[in-house]
Amino acid sequence: MSETSDSIDSDTIDAAVQPDAAPSGDSQVSRYKDRVLRIQTPLTVTLARSRVPLSRVITLVPGSMLTFDAHCDEPLTLEAGDHPIARGETVKIGDKFGMRIREIIRPVVED
Repeated sequence: MSETSDSIDSDTIDAAVQPDAAPSGDSQVSRYKDRVLRIQTPLTVTLARSRVPLSRVITLVPGSMLTFDAHCDEPLTLEAGDHPIARGETVKIGDKFGMRIREIIRPVVED
C-alpha cells in the first residue's frame, strides 16, 4: 500500500483515540479526530423487551396487541450500536416523542 500525505500511522491513531496521550503531528491528529467524530452510529431507544415464541410472532397482524412487564413510567434505555449508553424518560415535543437523558451509563472496562 502506498503512503500519501493523508495517511496516519498507528502511533497517531493511538494518540488520537487516547485523550491523555500527547499528540504527534497535531494537524494529522486533528484531521483524524474530525473524521472519527463525523461517523454516524444508529441510536435505539428501548421501551421494553420481551421474549415470545416464534409461533406468536408469525401470527401478528395489524391491530395485534403485545404486552410487556415494564410500567409506562420506567426509564427508557438509549443504545448506540447495541451498547447501552444512557437512561432517561419519555417527553412529548409538539406532536413527536423524545427522550430526556437522566443518567449516563459508564462502560464496564474489562481487563
